Amino acid sequence: MPKTAAQPDIQPDPRRWKALIFIGLAQLMVVLDATIVNIALPSAQKDLGITDGNRQWVITAYALAFGGLLLFGGRIADLWGRKRTFVVGLTGFAVASALGGAAANTAMLLGARALQGVFGALLAPAALSLLAVMFTEAKERAKAFGIYGAIAGGGGAIGLILGGLLTEYLNWRWTFFVNIPFAVAAAMGAVMVIREPAGGRNRNRLDIPGVLLVTTGLVALVYGFTRAESDGWSSGITIGLFIAAAILLTAFLVVERVVKAPLLPLRVVLDRNRGGVYLSLGLAVIGMFGLFLFLTYYLQIVLDYSPVLTGVAFLPMVAGMITGSTQIGARLMTRVPARYLMAPGFLVASLGLLILTQIGLDTSYPALILPGLVLMGLGMGTAFMPAMSLATHGVQPRDAGVASAMVNTSQQVGGAIGTALLNTIAASSTATYLAAHLGGATSPEAAKALQFQGMVHGFSTAIWWSFGILVAASAIAFVLINAGRPGSGTEGSDASEGAGSANDVPVLVH
Repeated sequence: MPKTAAQPDIQPDPRRWKALIFIGLAQLMVVLDATIVNIALPSAQKDLGITDGNRQWVITAYALAFGGLLLFGGRIADLWGRKRTFVVGLTGFAVASALGGAAANTAMLLGARALQGVFGALLAPAALSLLAVMFTEAKERAKAFGIYGAIAGGGGAIGLILGGLLTEYLNWRWTFFVNIPFAVAAAMGAVMVIREPAGGRNRNRLDIPGVLLVTTGLVALVYGFTRAESDGWSSGITIGLFIAAAILLTAFLVVERVVKAPLLPLRVVLDRNRGGVYLSLGLAVIGMFGLFLFLTYYLQIVLDYSPVLTGVAFLPMVAGMITGSTQIGARLMTRVPARYLMAPGFLVASLGLLILTQIGLDTSYPALILPGLVLMGLGMGTAFMPAMSLATHGVQPRDAGVASAMVNTSQQVGGAIGTALLNTIAASSTATYLAAHLGGATSPEAAKALQFQGMVHGFSTAIWWSFGILVAASAIAFVLINAGRPGSGTEGSDASEGAGSANDVPVLVH
């Protein structure tokens, strides 16, 4: 490749591979935190007396803060410098984790989770952009991002096992405290070995109105789904929250059209292929996040699995995701158009959910739960790899960072909405079932069995909704995404505006 003025003949940073160790350690911590807390949630709920209606906020508070502030975090990294933002993010994440582990009540735990999300939103884009600027040679960059992606995928499995071990043999608080040594080691390593190249900052003014509008709009949206559980879908406060969300998010779009340095340039999301990826991926994650929450409770409460065994039970899904991503998606994404991987992938995942709708009080794990989880993992893994690649392909260099952040945002916001929506559906369905069958409980044993049956009915109903949402994601991917296979000359409408940029790499996010 001929050198240009933008590609000076300079020696790469000799400490870049050491830096990758600490950047990878930070990524591992963030991924661990998601799956660890899922496994520990039933124990934390019992210890702190968290209500069924509020339990999903332990997950949602993190996901919403993280997803709502990711674009803001990316801009802060441009302004402050990536290394400084990375270290601040690690430090804040460690402090928030300490607060979560020491939580004395529900409010303190939820506040700590939201604070983790805030600092995670600084940490994630800073880590990705550090990799992009430190590894400038194509083969090295591919290898570095491959290692980073493997850490993200494998970290989920480690989190499931570690969460079970810590919860069972210590207590749920250690699922928070374990983040502290990770953060301290990564921050110390970053200070010693990471050297950010000069001249990479974006000095444009920060779009404060955009930050405030998109964050408050997303909070109102998810809180509306949550209040629907207790107040009903037609209550004044529920409808008011949805109207407020619509107004705030519409205002955000208007502001982004007129400001000189928008938080989210609309050209990024209005591209047909990228818009299709963001929408279908967000819908798919809605279904996947709900499944994590319900199956964790189902396995531990209904089937009486230990936290460790619950973590082990999820591993086939993680293995399926890694297999679908590396052995199916990665191998075929250069040979067939993305929609011929994404649409079938989401459909295969929906078949896994269809199987899991049949859960009962004494369901066999090998006969029903195992195949459902494997299909879910294979389908999502197959779809995710081309989705991540296409979502950042063909963007102008100045938009590559925000396009990558939008992938993370669509997943995190989808996860937050999915957890709130499906938890509301499950709780409402359980309450309706119990009200209709309460007269049949003639003894304490019968009452307990009825309670479990109502819980399973609620879970099954929510999984049916997840199934429908994934089918919709498949249809949207097939209809909206029309990019050809990479290298065919039909990658997308603006492929010439920056194809092959440093950010054209798949990114795995918890």
